[in-house]
Amino acid sequence: MTTTRQMASRLDQPRELRRTLLPRPHYDPESFGRLSERIARFLGTARFLVYMTVFVTVWIGWNLLVPSWLRWDPYPFIFLTLILSLQASYAAPLILLAQNRQDDRDRVQYEQDRSRNDRSIADTEYLTREIAGLRVAMSEVATRDFLRSELQQMIREMDAKKPVP
Repeated sequence: MTTTRQMASRLDQPRELRRTLLPRPHYDPESFGRLSERIARFLGTARFLVYMTVFVTVWIGWNLLVPSWLRWDPYPFIFLTLILSLQASYAAPLILLAQNRQDDRDRVQYEQDRSRNDRSIADTEYLTREIAGLRVAMSEVATRDFLRSELQQMIREMDAKKPVP
């Protein structure tokens, strides 16, 4: 007798469809990943730091310098703190998602580099064996310098054997 927990953990059978009250949102992970990379790339720029500095300065300046009836976030700036915390709580996971995607790309690039390097090593070893084989074969073949030296030796021997008139 199997329990429902054992049935759920079996990999050879499809899962039962679970009905939920609210439908699950569907999204394209690749598009979401690209968007998160664009946001993370922007968050890491000097332009973002300048924009945030201007935003915080204007916010604090407005809430310190304008009449009290126009202020929406008085001195402890609790609303500003809440906004910055919310921005940070979204920025951190987006940056992590972008880093994970970059790690995946780096891993693929590393594997491609490794296989290319393995092929290059195999090609180099093959060429080394071929050159060694050619050297062995060339040691049995007469070279141009060898032939010249032999011909010059024969000419000297013939000159030495010539009768003097």
